[in-house]
Amino acid sequence: MIVENTQTQMRKGILEYCILSIIAKGETYASDIIAELKKAQLLVVEGTLYPLLTRLKNNGLLTYNWVESTSGPPRKYYILSDEGKNVLEQLDKTWEELLFAVQTAIGERKQ
Repeated sequence: MIVENTQTQMRKGILEYCILSIIAKGETYASDIIAELKKAQLLVVEGTLYPLLTRLKNNGLLTYNWVESTSGPPRKYYILSDEGKNVLEQLDKTWEELLFAVQTAIGERKQ
C-alpha cells in the first residue's frame, strides 16, 4: 500500500508537466494528450484529464480553439498561453534539477 501510494503521488507530481509539454508541441485535442501519455506509460483517463485541463486553463496557462469536426460536434484544441510557455520553461529547469538530484542520490546506491 505504501509503495502504491508513493507511486501515485510521483505520477501526479509530473502529470501537469507532461501535459504542458505535450501541448507545447502544437494545438492538441484531449484524446491526443491521452494517447501521448499512454505512449509514455502514464495512463490517464478522461475523468482525470479534463478537470486538470480546466484548472490549467483557469490558471491562465492554456487557451483553446473550437474546430468543427466532420464526424461529430466541434472539438476543443488546447494551446499554451504565453504564461503557460513561461511556466513550462520554469518546470523544464526544475525537472533538470530534480533529475540531477535523483540521479546523484540513487547513483551511489545502484553501483
